[in-house]
Amino acid sequence: MNAHKPQLEGADPLPYLEALGSLDDDQIDLAQAALALAAIDMDGISLQRFQHHLDALVKSVKDAHAHLLSKGEADSLQTRLAALTEVLHEEFGYNGDQETYDDLQNANLIRVIDRAKGLPITLCILYIHAARGQGWDIAGLNIPGHFLCRLDMDGQRLIFDPFDMAAVVEAHDLRRIVKRALGEDAELIAEYYEAASNRDILIRLQNNIKFRQIAGEDYESALKTVQVMMKIDPQEYRLKLDAGVLYARVEQPRAAIECLSAYIKEAPDSRDRMEAEMLLVELQNQLH
Repeated sequence: MNAHKPQLEGADPLPYLEALGSLDDDQIDLAQAALALAAIDMDGISLQRFQHHLDALVKSVKDAHAHLLSKGEADSLQTRLAALTEVLHEEFGYNGDQETYDDLQNANLIRVIDRAKGLPITLCILYIHAARGQGWDIAGLNIPGHFLCRLDMDGQRLIFDPFDMAAVVEAHDLRRIVKRALGEDAELIAEYYEAASNRDILIRLQNNIKFRQIAGEDYESALKTVQVMMKIDPQEYRLKLDAGVLYARVEQPRAAIECLSAYIKEAPDSRDRMEAEMLLVELQNQLH
């Protein structure tokens, strides 16, 4: 890809988001992209204040880390996590929204910054941004049912949960999270420890929104969410199935047929194609 890195400027975030689709993953500024996604339904909002806040997080973590070192602390994973926690949780008050978890505001980074609370994934985005601003090796982990952060340094690793005051997460905690999401027979697998790409994080963020919109039967909004996801990750063929189903829901059969046909051509598994083929036949029959 290697396209020119876009800048998030002006009141319209869509050109910025469209440009992300042609970028290599490591060129994506995760927090800026999340701000752009948040601004889609907030017409004319200025992002300058929120961009300044992101800069302030980076500077404050730098200062907190330097202060810990000046007191004789070693530059370790624990010290780095302590600096992150001191700034994001203690100074700025970021924490998980336990009471109104499913509120859509929790998946909107602008509202998360305003309210200092959100979903695991939005809080992880802030921690990742602050840590990367120091040049630290941090990643998001796509754990089923709960998004977490992973810090690496000198061959050591530490997993923590920004939703729970940046508490350290051990293997038994991870196992409990996975079983809660997938059932008692589920176990930890190596894949859960792998770093999520920036694009994966943005898609998971938008999936949080999409699922809540569908649960509320707001199919028009869910379709708009999927359309934006397709701009961010144009290679993700499964989004064409989502779009096709949602176009059918909002009674746009021709658009649904186009998306489903494209999905069927790209889906490698015949079992995955079967549901789409059945819906495609149903829609084609409606038009004849």
